[in-house]
Amino acid sequence: MTDPAALPSVIAGYTGAIGRALEAAGVPSGPVFAAAGIEPPGRNDPLERLSTRQVTDLFRICVERTGDPYFGLSVARYIHASNIHALGYALMASRTLWEFCLRLERYFAIVSQAAVLRLERDEQRVLLHFDPRTPLCGETEDAFQAFVLRFMRLLLNAPLAPSRIGLMRACPAGGAEPYYDAFGTMPTFGCREGLIEFDAALIDQPLAGSCPDLAQFNDRIANDCLAKLSRSDIVARTRAAIVEQLSSGHCTRGQIARELGLSQTVLQQRLGERGTGFHELMEETRRELAMGYLRQPELSITEIAFLLGFTDASNFSRAFKRWTGQAPSSVRA
Repeated sequence: MTDPAALPSVIAGYTGAIGRALEAAGVPSGPVFAAAGIEPPGRNDPLERLSTRQVTDLFRICVERTGDPYFGLSVARYIHASNIHALGYALMASRTLWEFCLRLERYFAIVSQAAVLRLERDEQRVLLHFDPRTPLCGETEDAFQAFVLRFMRLLLNAPLAPSRIGLMRACPAGGAEPYYDAFGTMPTFGCREGLIEFDAALIDQPLAGSCPDLAQFNDRIANDCLAKLSRSDIVARTRAAIVEQLSSGHCTRGQIARELGLSQTVLQQRLGERGTGFHELMEETRRELAMGYLRQPELSITEIAFLLGFTDASNFSRAFKRWTGQAPSSVRA
């Protein structure tokens, strides 16, 4: 049986931040990458991947060479939106931090397939759960959670301290103070999963950098990347094909099945195994695209209707009211 830790799972562009953190610590990055058997950071292609084991080995050597047990926290300061390709730019253009979280959850596999991000929300709190699929090194956990917080603070342009942080790793011998400096909250170590919890009141504030058309453009690229990464994931492949075909006016189950090289029966069967169906997936995709289009004032309601594959604006309006209980013009206003 193949060891999951040996399978490609992590976006390779992430190593660019590791290299910059090494250089900032006065350690030449080339010999470190060579010792880990990894090519130095090159072009930023989301389909270029590293295994969890490769990343673990790289971080182990980084800690040895720098003598810094908190090296993962240092790496977070050098991760740029571009290191996670189109997803990074889509996140930057999010309307609110809640939209940021939803987008990160949906496309998290682009960043890593070694864990699953799961959101939970009620009236008081929002939780980001990081469920590992394979054992992760502590530096990976440190780097990613610290990066998410830095990114959210940058977009909010205000202090943002989580009400709770949970880490699976053990606390380094030097103590937890560097974590408090990075997170603004003292974490709990040795948890079953990674966890970040926020006050829900903070998460719906409008973000100054919101740009719906840019977010939607990069969502399309991220959606395509996700489908390419997840060839065995029939939901991701079907969603990508729907997005591609909607504006043609020929987005039928038969057409999408042909695009995927499947019969209609097999397509529906495989979607059913994932707890959905073609009609449900098409409705969900149309609804999500519609909300993005309505935030673009240059698009008329009629143009949006045709972009979503409706024959006229009245059909779109009826569908939108069924989805949301409101008319498109009301949501836009």
